[in-house]
Parts: sequence; C-alpha cells; structure tokens
Amino acid sequence: MSGRGRKAVLPPADFQAAERLALNGLQVTVINKDGYGRVFDFAKMPVPEPMRRSLARLYADQSLAWHSHASGLAYWQSLLVFARFLEVQGQPAQDLEDLTAATLKLWRNNHKDTPGGREAMAKMRTLLNQDPRLARGPAAEELARPVPNKGKISGKSSYKPSERAAVMLAAERCFRPALLRIRENTALLGRFRAGELTEGTVEWQVSQLLQHIATTGDIPRLTHGKIPGSSRVLLGGTTRVYTWGRLFLTRRELTSLAVLMTDRFGWNHSTYNRLPVPVTTASVGEATTVTYTVTIEKRRRGSGRWFDTENHTDSGADSPGRLITLALEATQHARAMGAVIAPGVDLLMVARLHSPGRPDSDLDQPRPVWPLSFGVTKADARRWATSHGVGSPFRRSRRTAVVREGKPLQHSRGTHESVYVLPDRNVQQGAVEVIAAGAEAALQQAREYTFKGQLATFADPEHQETATADCADERSTPWPGPDGGCGADFLLCLACENARVHHGHHPRLALLHRQLIAMRSAWPEELWRKRWDQHLQRLTDLRSKVNETAWDAALSRATDRDREIIDHVFRGELTP
Repeated sequence: MSGRGRKAVLPPADFQAAERLALNGLQVTVINKDGYGRVFDFAKMPVPEPMRRSLARLYADQSLAWHSHASGLAYWQSLLVFARFLEVQGQPAQDLEDLTAATLKLWRNNHKDTPGGREAMAKMRTLLNQDPRLARGPAAEELARPVPNKGKISGKSSYKPSERAAVMLAAERCFRPALLRIRENTALLGRFRAGELTEGTVEWQVSQLLQHIATTGDIPRLTHGKIPGSSRVLLGGTTRVYTWGRLFLTRRELTSLAVLMTDRFGWNHSTYNRLPVPVTTASVGEATTVTYTVTIEKRRRGSGRWFDTENHTDSGADSPGRLITLALEATQHARAMGAVIAPGVDLLMVARLHSPGRPDSDLDQPRPVWPLSFGVTKADARRWATSHGVGSPFRRSRRTAVVREGKPLQHSRGTHESVYVLPDRNVQQGAVEVIAAGAEAALQQAREYTFKGQLATFADPEHQETATADCADERSTPWPGPDGGCGADFLLCLACENARVHHGHHPRLALLHRQLIAMRSAWPEELWRKRWDQHLQRLTDLRSKVNETAWDAALSRATDRDREIIDHVFRGELTP
C-alpha cells in the first residue's frame, strides 16, 4: 500500500529489471531516476582480474541505492584512486581476502590529510564493508576505524558584501535586458493577437514574425537556412537578439536568472534542473499580491522525503516572490512551446538552444527537446563563472544566502551550523567583534557583582554600622535617599566603595551566604536572578577575598543577634 492507502501499481507481466552487472562481471550499468543507463567498465582497472570482479560486484550492489549518474561517478573516481594505490604496492592483493591490515593502514595514512583522500576513504569503506571476506580479522578492524571528520568542515567562505554586489550586478546585467526585451515583444505580440494593429504596418509585419517565433522557436528561413532580406530589414538584424531572442532566454540568461534565485532563496544548483512551475494562489485579503507555492526536490534526504514546498509572496518590487513573477514572465513563451512539443514537462527553467548540437552527456539533466533546453547544466555554470571572472557562483551564493538568513534552508540544523556557519571565514571574522563585545559585557557584569568595598582588620568608631558592613561615608553614596542620606538596600552596601568589612562581620556574612545558597533551589530561576543572584555572587566574591577557610570557620561564631539581623534582612524589615 502507498502512504495514502492506495494499492501500489504492479509492473507489466513481461517486466524485467535492468541488469546492473554484465555477464562478464566487469561492466556495471548505473541507472538514474529517469531510467537512463551509464556503463562503468572495470576491465581496464589497474588491479588483478579477481579484484576487478569483486569491486565490480560491490559497486553494482551499492548502485541500487543511487538515483543519479553523479553518485556513480563519485564512487567510480574513488575506486580508481584505490586501484592506483594498490597498483604501486610491491605485491598487490589479488582479491579482497588478500587485503591486509598493513595495506589498509597505509591506504589510510596516505589519504587522511586531504579532502579528496578522505572522500575516497569514506566511499571505499562503504563498499568494502559489504564484503563478508572483510567482516572479521585484523583487516576488518582497520577498516572499521572511522574516517577523520575534519574533511567535512569546508574552508570556503560566503561572499563579502562587495563580492556579492559584483556577482548580483553581473547577473542582473545579463537577465534584466533579456526580460525587458521579452516584455516589449510580448506586449507587441499581444496587441497583434488582439487585432489592435493595422494590417500592413511595420508593427503588424514584425508581429507576424513574432507569432511564427512563438510557435516554432525561430523566424521563417530560406532553404539554405539564411534569413530573407525582408525579414532582416524588419527585425533590424540577424543575431538572436533580433530573431528568436525576442521571445526566448538564452542558456546564459537563464543561468543568470538562476544565480539571482540562489541569492534570494538559497536553492541548490541542481534544484533548477527539475523545478516545476510554481502554483499560484491569491493572497487572502489582498487583491494586488500573489503567493507562489514552489516544490523543491531534495533527493539526498532519502526515499519518501524527496520533496518540500516553500511559499513566496509577490507584494512589491523588493518582495521574494517578485523574482518568481519575473521568471514566469521571461519563460512564458518557452514553457508554452514546451507544453506542445514535450507534453507533461512542466518545468520553470526553460531556455532556447542556439543550435541542435550534440546531446548533453549528463543524463541526469532533463533531455533537451529542440529548440528547448531545461534546467541549468554544470557546463552552463562553468561558462557563466568564467565569463564573469567568478568561481562557482551557485555554491558561494547559496552559502551567502544561508549565512544572511541565519537559519537552515532545505537542510538540517546540524548541517546549517557545521557546514555553513561555523567554518565560514566571513562569519568567523564578523564574530570577532561580537565575541569581544560579549566578553566585555561579561567582564562588566562580573565587576558589577563583586565586592566593591575594602577589607579591614578592626572596626573604626568613625564608621556607621549597617546590617552587612560599616559605612565610611554615608553622604557620598551612589544611591542617595530623599532626605539626603543613603537610600540603598542593606544588601547593596557590599556593592558600595564606602563599605568596610572587618572580622566582626564575617560570621554574619557567612551565615547570609549559606542561607542564600539554601534558598536558591526553592525559588523559580527567573525570580531568583531578579532578586537574589547578584547578592549571592557578590558574597561569593567577598568570600574568596577574605579566604574561604577563614570565612567558613567564622560561621561557627555566628550569634543569635547575627541570625536575627539576617532574618530581618530576608523579610525586608530593615530599612536604610
């Protein structure tokens, strides 16, 4: 049964699952989520024949959990690293049972200090642990050692404000003119379809060509592919800006749109390959705003949790949903054509190909349908980065968006903190001032909750006795009363520079300190901090200055008068 209670659909009677491992045991076919297969050939791997077959079998078993060729390629590259390592050994292992603990230890030591080496270690550990021949013995114990996790901490940083501004400006300069171009020609085409243009005028003739472009993706051409002279004159040129580019984005312009979206929403680069057209819903009580529900595909989360939804509202020029509105506007003609030539493909990110060319070798991408391509390929991202002199705009833009938002975006809290926030160099630099300010505030608070008076050996007859100390100058109090004297609570005497504490005060203060500690567990934390915490901290500081041993010993000398005074202090029955 499915999660919603419907019976699962059975495959046809003649259905046969695709064979992952070839009959010769050396070719493995990895099948992605779209059903395309990619063959990985172990025949030329630089290890002995038995080892090739064993590795191919483990690789084929592991491939059942993969949904993309990218996963297969990542494991394949780790296998090649492992095979080259075995190749240079004096007497390489013939098969998996011949792997010794010394060999695996050397493999670990050679690769544990680089990110690529740690990745290869982790993937080979996953594969080799599945073989029963390595389930016990010294080799199994060495294999069971965890891969150092320091490789998981990225040293990359988010964009600085100036760097982000430069990247966003480059993307806007590419996408914005394309949007205005499509908007202007769409308006003209709309007038033509509404019958508002006079037949025979230049606008009417140009609109006829626009209608042909919207239907076929190109303007009418002669047999040899050239543009007729009359069309060239009407359009003002023969480049794509004057021809099919009037209604379609190029792949470079679509990539610029994706860069802007990553900065705004923090989406992964792979998200754009299968980003469906957002569902539009009217905002409650708002006639001028619209809310988009966007479905995000996240296959790394695991089976059953591949999709998530986000709501973004377009309520004005600076609102998050405005970029989605612009994306829908810029791709409207490409999506309409895609619905005709590729029914069932309802993707937002659509561009017009320059030429049929060769099909993209990345079969994890949606298949292009001439003249349309879907999504943003890795090659598109590389070309965009190279042309604008930046590195991996999607990765750093996503990191910048996550750091800017200060909360997880399509990932867990642990990933947010360990991968995006803590290792980020800009976050670390920005935290210096925050940490320094916090330390300064903590120091100031500590100073506020310390004993501010002076210690004395004997009482001075010139000083005024209080419940907790002697006062050297009542008239210079930090808390003056309405009658000109001191208006402070007696517990605040210890926070005044005029306080003098001598040996006669020690029993009473030690008793006060002990009773405050006993009270703490009986008071709610918030009330305790508000009423008593600072006094306890100040007494604890005074105890350390007097000497803990002498302070605790003085407790035995507490008199009934001391107990009576402390009791009155707690009840608030003593007034300044």
